[in-house]
Amino acid sequence: MAKRYLQAMFKRLLPSVAAMLLALPAGAGPLVIFAAASLQGPLDEAVAGWAAETGGEALISYAGTSVLARQIDAGAPADLVISASTDWMDWLESVGGIDPESRVDLLGNALVVVGHGDPIDPLDTLPTRLGEGRIALALTNSVPAGIYARTALEALGLWGPLAARVVETDNVRAALNLADLGEAEMAVVYRSDATAAPDLAILATFPEDTHPPIVYPAAVTAESAAPEAAASLLQWLQGEAAAAIFLTAGFDVKGAP
Repeated sequence: MAKRYLQAMFKRLLPSVAAMLLALPAGAGPLVIFAAASLQGPLDEAVAGWAAETGGEALISYAGTSVLARQIDAGAPADLVISASTDWMDWLESVGGIDPESRVDLLGNALVVVGHGDPIDPLDTLPTRLGEGRIALALTNSVPAGIYARTALEALGLWGPLAARVVETDNVRAALNLADLGEAEMAVVYRSDATAAPDLAILATFPEDTHPPIVYPAAVTAESAAPEAAASLLQWLQGEAAAAIFLTAGFDVKGAP
């Protein structure tokens, strides 16, 4: 019963790699990385560089950080997790989901408004600029990008005027896609996400003091079938080659090995 329940949950929430993960015996196959959706693209490139240099193999499953954390706690077979939230990584550590000695702050980011047209300046004219249009945010009660976005809008006194125009999505890339497809006039996303949608422009950047620092902690999972290999990959992601990829994609690099 429990196994069938977990299989169904993995397939529903992480369909891109779930079936493959569930078919692997313990300790077999490539390393499995659970990563925040906003890392898609740059992390693929960085892991490809690691694979080319070392001959290693890895699969990456992207989703909202809250989904990833709950899946790891439910027993999903991951080796490495990269979160977009220190709070969710703290929670994973509190429930024994990660090896705390392996934890590092890997990357940073900024929060921006993307859309079409001229820059929004000053930022408090955002409601006027949006008019009757829609603005897309990741889920504001659970997904880090959405939590940061609502916090920043509230700090600027803009949440009230905008609340009725907000469309919430499962993760930050889904919010970006709504704006990119024209189904929302704007989206609040990470600065790095803007590089994935070249037809959209960064219209405004939220001041850093309007929201908590955006940090991407990473750690080897407590139940990793290959903890030494996962730790080696995490070390590589802190090196110069990976840093160059992340910086080009709009991230800040937090540290080095």
